[in-house]
Amino acid sequence: MIKKLKVGILGATGFVGQRLITLLHNHPFFKIEVLGASERSAGKTYEEALDGKWKLDIDMPDMVRNMVVKNINEVEEISSLVDFVFCAVNMPKDDIKKIEEAYAKAETPVVSNNSAHRMTGDVPVIIPEINTQHLEIIEKQKNRLNTKRGFIVAKPNCSIQSYVPAISALMDFKPTKIVVSTYQAISGSGKTPKEWPEMNDNVIPYIGGEEEKSEQEPLKVWGHIEEDKIVIAESPVISAQCIRVPVSDGHLATVSVSFDKKPSKEDILEHWKNFKGRPQVLNLPNAPEQFLTYFEDDNRPQTRLDRDIEKGMGVTIGRLREDNIFDYKFVCLSHNTLRGAAGGAVLTAELLCAEGYITSKN
Repeated sequence: MIKKLKVGILGATGFVGQRLITLLHNHPFFKIEVLGASERSAGKTYEEALDGKWKLDIDMPDMVRNMVVKNINEVEEISSLVDFVFCAVNMPKDDIKKIEEAYAKAETPVVSNNSAHRMTGDVPVIIPEINTQHLEIIEKQKNRLNTKRGFIVAKPNCSIQSYVPAISALMDFKPTKIVVSTYQAISGSGKTPKEWPEMNDNVIPYIGGEEEKSEQEPLKVWGHIEEDKIVIAESPVISAQCIRVPVSDGHLATVSVSFDKKPSKEDILEHWKNFKGRPQVLNLPNAPEQFLTYFEDDNRPQTRLDRDIEKGMGVTIGRLREDNIFDYKFVCLSHNTLRGAAGGAVLTAELLCAEGYITSKN
């Protein structure tokens, strides 16, 4: 039996932190050792710190109820107890940068759900099925940080993970232009429908910072390594609109795309069906068996019906057809707090473990 790695969760009281707890409970590779949060929560049991604000529709695991929450700023203490940490804190961007680098410099790898380091040149932004090769930059990052085992790996924004996998499967045809609109769930804000009654029967056409992330982060995912940094891709050009809609979970995207070499519809469907990456080859615990699933039914994918496909780790696609302006258009859907957030982070950690980047300190 594999010796489980000891894990810390920074930001354990938030929505993503809660998801991480449910995914790491009884995980075959990992064991929750530390729950970290702000100074306000430190010293309380986890249940006391939440004060009735457990947001998920599944029960809080009993094993974390009486764990005493630690102050995330106690970097050396937490680092002495864990092999690596997940970071899902709600803090100003500059403060997140500092604390993630502090943990890395304390020789504790960081798997980050935050945006703070996504555009740092030597920090890989990983979708495990797509750009595993970017993990090679970790050695350059460790040289910069002067560490032996500490580093930072970031997970990209949840809004891009509905459509970037579908486009990534078609890179052989050289996509040149993309227009995408994402229709994003309430949980992407860290809230539940009950906590945000203003969203009832409402659509909000603006989500701060999301459109910039949706236009920039895919280009880093599709970029390449030159010397000590990841150089972002020059194409395709992306124009994005990000809209908040009154659903609990699931980000849906409408996509129009043009290619340098226009494929046939049959070519596209074949590439989607056969697309897989290292998580599938390695049979990682949270890897979806079928990463991309296409529906022939024009009424699919639907958020409520399809967001949980492959335990929330798969991406669904539908309505592929030719476009009057672009070459093709289609619809995509992913679960934003599973594939897009906590689940994607756990799968990234599984990959880092399987590839030898994260190991036990003892």
